[in-house]
Amino acid sequence: MPDIAPFPDRILNWFDQHGRKDLPWQHPITPYRVWISEIMLQQTQVQTVIPYYEKFMQRFPDLHSLANAPTDDVLKHWSGLGYYARARNLHKAAQQIRDEHGGEFPDTLEQVTALSGIGRSTASAILSIAFKQAHPILDGNVKRVLARFHTVEGWYGHTAVQKQLWALAEQHVPEQVEPQRYADYTQAMMDLGATLCSRSKPRCTECPLQDDCMAHQTETVSKYPTPKPKRTLPERQAIMLLMHQDQSIYLERRPPSGIWGGLWSFPQFEDADSARNWLEKQGLDRSELETGTPLPEYKHTFSHYRLMIQAIMINPQKPDTSSVMETDGSIWYNINDEFDGGLATPVQDLLKTFKEKTL
Repeated sequence: MPDIAPFPDRILNWFDQHGRKDLPWQHPITPYRVWISEIMLQQTQVQTVIPYYEKFMQRFPDLHSLANAPTDDVLKHWSGLGYYARARNLHKAAQQIRDEHGGEFPDTLEQVTALSGIGRSTASAILSIAFKQAHPILDGNVKRVLARFHTVEGWYGHTAVQKQLWALAEQHVPEQVEPQRYADYTQAMMDLGATLCSRSKPRCTECPLQDDCMAHQTETVSKYPTPKPKRTLPERQAIMLLMHQDQSIYLERRPPSGIWGGLWSFPQFEDADSARNWLEKQGLDRSELETGTPLPEYKHTFSHYRLMIQAIMINPQKPDTSSVMETDGSIWYNINDEFDGGLATPVQDLLKTFKEKTL
């Protein structure tokens, strides 16, 4: 086993010289700003997050502005970041803090993990960075550092491996330091994994842990962490109808849960018969599906399957679109106006293609 005693000291010394200290959510550091950044950074890289974060904070500068906002507005400012359950949970958690904690962000691990969408690692990051408390974190970057330093075998999606990594993370938290150093250590561990101990092409010769890193010493860095077992992603087919009249296009709100929950989309169907039946229910001819203009097939990959979308532009033969009425869950959107709701990336891309063809 490596000598782990100086581990936190080396991490902190490295951070003082090389750590990231100018990220948008670090100036100023508040529980709200740290929370928003930590949720956005789940499964998303820093450089991708920064413009979304800045736009989000302009619209929702504090907890009450987020808690009191319409869901559509929250999803609109999340559009493009993906994993939209994060935005829905963020909105719900803001309302929980407003209603159950008097608008003040809670400061205990139990209270923070009770909020929607916040697990142990995210809660610990918030508490250590914003409240200067001693908590271990275990995000993807930290898992990679620990798996290599200790040559932890096994994919960390497995419970036993996850438990082992948590124990190691707890073991390395510095003891008897100034409160600010807990915040620095947490940020340092994330920075080290993101900048040096990266997934590919790690810069081991610059790492403060290289002398005791077991993977580096045994020249097995590329072996760790153990990759997720590979499997072939299944493919699913879908049809989306881009039904338009002049410069208006029909959109429907998706159910509040599930894929793209609460976002706006084109009518989507699993097969052609379902699409024809829907057209008929709207008072339109079933043959519109065949006479419409197909767009190139659009491929969108989720974590557990790949969706192949056949989008079809349909300009109903009836001159009046009143047969397809607006409801609380559907609208005719004028493409020249700014849209006030959330749109998933495929819908944004298809809408862009539609505009290019019609404007």
